[in-house]
Amino acid sequence: MQNFQPPLPDRLLRLPQVLDLTGVKKSTWWAWCRSGHAPQGLKLGPGVTCWRESEIQAFINSAPRKAA
Repeated sequence: MQNFQPPLPDRLLRLPQVLDLTGVKKSTWWAWCRSGHAPQGLKLGPGVTCWRESEIQAFINSAPRKAA
């Protein structure tokens, strides 16, 4: 019998981590969030917004690639 391993919960990323992963500036990221282009963050409190790592990875993977 195999041991059941539940999936690990998503890590929550703060804005600096999201910006590092996506390579965009803060103003661009917030504009994308407002327009619905980027994933909506989870509001944890006043001035505290996080994003699920899986949603950020999916967003990055869905981005069009530049031709070399």
